Amino acid sequence: MHGAGCLLTSPDGVEVDVDFTADGTEIFDLWRLGRYAESLPSPAVPSGDALRSAVGALAGPVLTEVRPGWFAVSPASPDRH
Repeated sequence: MHGAGCLLTSPDGVEVDVDFTADGTEIFDLWRLGRYAESLPSPAVPSGDALRSAVGALAGPVLTEVRPGWFAVSPASPDRH
């Protein structure tokens, strides 16, 4: 746990870093998404533009921008657990 968030690291080094809103919703920003991509076993190093484009393509049905630059899985998304 750190500040308002949590960093999880799998045994193979994959990192998932999220912060939490006041109601406990997990949120992330593009920096955290990039860090995740870089930590994969076959690391990806997407550009900031590529990350913005990918997140933009998922906006609405899958992701909700909860505050400028911060995203959460949409409540109605089938990917929501």
